[in-house]
Amino acid sequence: MSSANLKIDVINKITQIKETNIIKEIKRVLDFELDEGVFQLSNAQKKRVSEAKQEVKQKKYITGLAANKEINEWLGK
Repeated sequence: MSSANLKIDVINKITQIKETNIIKEIKRVLDFELDEGVFQLSNAQKKRVSEAKQEVKQKKYITGLAANKEINEWLGK
């Protein structure tokens, strides 16, 4: 399906939505994706990013493949 067809399909589906909360959430996602400004992090977010960088340096992480495997185990798949 082409990009133009996907856009038309999404627009058609959005016009059928009756729940205001869902429409607001779609708008929030689109606003975020289309915003070309600089994203400002809170102090808590900056701290967590710093902590995550340290975890990576110390190899305290798992791969995406391992994470997906754990998720599938938790879901009983």
